[in-house]
Amino acid sequence: MNDKNSKNNVHLFEGWAFGKTNYILFAVGVSALLVGYALMASGTVNSFQSLTLAPIFLFLGYVVIIPLALVYREKAPQDES
Repeated sequence: MNDKNSKNNVHLFEGWAFGKTNYILFAVGVSALLVGYALMASGTVNSFQSLTLAPIFLFLGYVVIIPLALVYREKAPQDES
């Protein structure tokens, strides 16, 4: 009985879907969000910084970079045989 369970037992980080690239992309996305919110908070109400630059950073963070970090997969090595 113990042998059956050990064959199907997958350790946490062996079957983990995220790799180093995913975490780097996620960190870049979160930093883009932080920069966007900081730009929005530090600019005046009707400035280029608050109305244009900050929303671009927020859009890139929320809609492009973080979803890319969630769905990105590294290519599996191909056998040459």
